[in-house]
Amino acid sequence: MAKKLYVGSIPYDTTDAQLEELFSQAGKVESATAITDKYSGRGKGFGFVEMETEEGAKNAIQTLNGHDLNGRTIVVNEARPKEDRNNSSSSGGRRNYSSPRRW
Repeated sequence: MAKKLYVGSIPYDTTDAQLEELFSQAGKVESATAITDKYSGRGKGFGFVEMETEEGAKNAIQTLNGHDLNGRTIVVNEARPKEDRNNSSSSGGRRNYSSPRRW
């Protein structure tokens, strides 16, 4: 079963191919994605790598966490599950226009 890893503090110009090449040193890579801003296309400084096996993921964390990538020390750890944004107790800065305004 594939194991998803979070990769932080990567240079903003890092490509998917560069992540895949780096992590292939630790084991077989299923996918590698450097996250970019959808409007500007600029990298956000983090990404995700899916390793094909649990052993490959553990090896990647042990060998690549703290690794220097183009002058930046990267952080590698197990990715947390994506949280559902719809069940948030916060309004997220959105105004509730259904309630009457009081001046």
